[in-house]
Amino acid sequence: MNISHIEHIGIAVNSLDEAIPYYENMLGLKCYAVEEVADQKVKTAFFMVGQTKIELLESTDPEGPIGKFIGKKGPGVHHLAFAVDKVNEALNDLSGKGVQLIDKTGRKGAEGLTIGFLHPKSTMGVLTEICGKE
Repeated sequence: MNISHIEHIGIAVNSLDEAIPYYENMLGLKCYAVEEVADQKVKTAFFMVGQTKIELLESTDPEGPIGKFIGKKGPGVHHLAFAVDKVNEALNDLSGKGVQLIDKTGRKGAEGLTIGFLHPKSTMGVLTEICGKE
């Protein structure tokens, strides 16, 4: 597995309509895309900071992953995503090293990327995403 960079930092928010103006007006960033990922029950908004993206995540269903996260912990940093060349290969490699996977194979994520999540129990408490254009 070859991690090339931090692809994005996922931040759970109550409302994109409230959060986007903060990132644009206070921090001077530009939201370049808003997208709904229906099967993950989430709407996303993206900002570039150098080579790394900030991904804001608004739940579209209180029973979805982001809805449950906000219900338990409130808004805030949700996950850290690393870019790799081959997501399925990386997931297999990590599983072979004993990392507990949430996704055994890659699935479709925002921006057309293939994604797979690693369980925080195996990643020092940080929900970790592996993603790529695979």
